[in-house]
Amino acid sequence: MLQAPEIAPNPALFTSIPETPQQKKPGQLTNGQLKQFFGEGYLMVPDFFSKDELQPVRDAIETCVDSLVNKLYDSGKIKDKHIEAGLFQRFALIEKEFPGAGVVLHKHSGRLSQAFRNLWSNDRLLNVVEQMIGPNIAGHPVWNLRVKPPQCEQATVPWHQDNAYLDSNALNVLQPTAWIPLLDATELNGCMKVARGGHKSGILGKHIACAGDTWYVYMTEEEMVKTLGVNMKEDIVTCEVPYGGVLFINNMIPHVSLENYSNDIRWSLDLRWQRPDLPNGFYGLKDNVLMRTSDNPNMEIDFDTFDKVDRNKILEDTDEFDTTIPGPWMTRWGVTHHNRHTAKLLESPGATTWHKS
Repeated sequence: MLQAPEIAPNPALFTSIPETPQQKKPGQLTNGQLKQFFGEGYLMVPDFFSKDELQPVRDAIETCVDSLVNKLYDSGKIKDKHIEAGLFQRFALIEKEFPGAGVVLHKHSGRLSQAFRNLWSNDRLLNVVEQMIGPNIAGHPVWNLRVKPPQCEQATVPWHQDNAYLDSNALNVLQPTAWIPLLDATELNGCMKVARGGHKSGILGKHIACAGDTWYVYMTEEEMVKTLGVNMKEDIVTCEVPYGGVLFINNMIPHVSLENYSNDIRWSLDLRWQRPDLPNGFYGLKDNVLMRTSDNPNMEIDFDTFDKVDRNKILEDTDEFDTTIPGPWMTRWGVTHHNRHTAKLLESPGATTWHKS
């Protein structure tokens, strides 16, 4: 059906190090680290955060889980709140009792707690982002809290490039991502793999909607080899990230989130940024949040206005416990594999107008 639109790729955008800020700032990457990020498409920085810095984020997740669990319990969706279970076991028990609870949490957590705001706008993180895109920085509306219970299909993300989820007007916009696990992320509990160098052509490969019983689009290994020049034997890197570490990737590098075969939930956050003067590709659903500008170094971030827009109100669904996530990224590629998520999408009279190319 629909194909990725014909837009000339700009490989230099994803592979060339921009002019480095002259002022030395905390957290900045070394020249060698910048070369890896732009040359290979990813960079893992261990011990970026202290445990004390990340504890408020863990606490905020527990609060978010409490809120949803109470709603599920009060509505009769579950019979046990599993209060005795900790952060890394509780939601797996909820998921067993109410399959799809993780999908509901994904939508329920769309508002930014203070701890999430502080992490996203952390000065050291923004100092790194400044090295990648310049002094004017906006937070991209696609940020996510991810819960990955053991052996849960809805949390296992197939090979893809992040730009596959965005409108074509953002194809040549560099959007660095910081992936931050809330425990040691290992191959056992579902860390990420990346296809090193798969971003170098600046090309967005053909994706398919949707994978299995998920809302995720995916790219076949054959497409990665043919279109992006990936060597599936030599270029695939397993990115284990210790608690406190950050994995930086760009929006053109193919990556995959592995299955969780451990006994613990793998919680993580992925946060994105871009230049504020460029399109964010989010189909007009939500604007960026300005975080830094060279014109006003003392500006305050207006998270309150950003939070007023609910990015999940695509179909104006009134069921707060709905376990489907439809979206315009599906119509961009054409739905060739149907499931409950795509069925919900196709119920909407306006679905076909989201993307035409």
